[in-house]
Amino acid sequence: MNKNRTTCLVLTLLTLVTLVAAVSGPGKEIRFAVPQSWPKPKYDFKNNRLSLEGFELGRALFYDPLLSSDSSISCASCHLSFTAFTHADHKLSHGIEGLRGTRNSPVLINLAWNTSFMWDGGVNNLEVQAINPLTSPVEMNSKLPELIAKLSRSVKYRKLFFKAFGDSLITTQKLLKSLAQFTGNLVSCNSKYDSVMRREPGVRFSDRELEGYKIFKSNCETCHKEPLFTNFAFENIGLAGDSILKDTGRMKITNNPEDSLKFKVPTLRNIEYSAPYFHDGRVNKLKEVIDHYTSGIVQSPTLAKQLERKIILSGEQKKDLVAFLKTLTDKSFLYNMQFRQAISF
Repeated sequence: MNKNRTTCLVLTLLTLVTLVAAVSGPGKEIRFAVPQSWPKPKYDFKNNRLSLEGFELGRALFYDPLLSSDSSISCASCHLSFTAFTHADHKLSHGIEGLRGTRNSPVLINLAWNTSFMWDGGVNNLEVQAINPLTSPVEMNSKLPELIAKLSRSVKYRKLFFKAFGDSLITTQKLLKSLAQFTGNLVSCNSKYDSVMRREPGVRFSDRELEGYKIFKSNCETCHKEPLFTNFAFENIGLAGDSILKDTGRMKITNNPEDSLKFKVPTLRNIEYSAPYFHDGRVNKLKEVIDHYTSGIVQSPTLAKQLERKIILSGEQKKDLVAFLKTLTDKSFLYNMQFRQAISF
């Protein structure tokens, strides 16, 4: 197996299972490996000792509806593993009692490299990111003290926390750290694109994919910077306003008019599977996304500078670009059983 590919697979924890012995107290520490040629992550687990037991606890919590106030929805309700950890059946996230959120659920991919979270960047640390959905009245609607009390009454969770942290006392800090151990390890780096970049034998772009890559480099790379396919910035991409949501984006956080209509640049990794697209889930097909950039840009004072130049693509060029975007699909990530709900504790 190619050495670089093996390095990436370490991140899935599949190759780490045999490295962790059954021990009493906190789990044995495991290593977070960074794919070769990738930048240094922003979150490095230095203050959150990574272990297989901690990862498994975070996974159990992620899939447990107990975390919502009425025990009806889990984190996974809006973040499905086979759709790149987002939802697929509705435009906006749904919470308890069918309440509707105001934005499309973002994908959970390569979060350790993120400098901020949420569409508006309202959170800047992976460990505290989960607080927003946990406590949002239109999402999980939990109060943290009550949630900790619920978890503390569970024999199963007291055992899991003991295995991960060395004692069975459940705290908000441990809850957030364990969730970060799971979500921080949702690393995607084994797409066809990655294989081509690693020059793996027998793997190359088709003619259409190669043409699409050239188009991408000319028109998209400024915002969707390789290898993570985002620059983590906030941009106004010229979407027509929504008469119902009237979402001003980043401006809600900064109160700065210059941030009006700016939203976080999402990663394009696994975009083939992460529809619907944009912060409000307004379109469902990649062609519709490309059509927006070629003929749907709405001018406004905060429009991204790189979109002031009109992008002109023929029908065939659009097909080429879609073909390239599909090379960012990483099925080893989408169907990784280590990221699925465990059958039992």
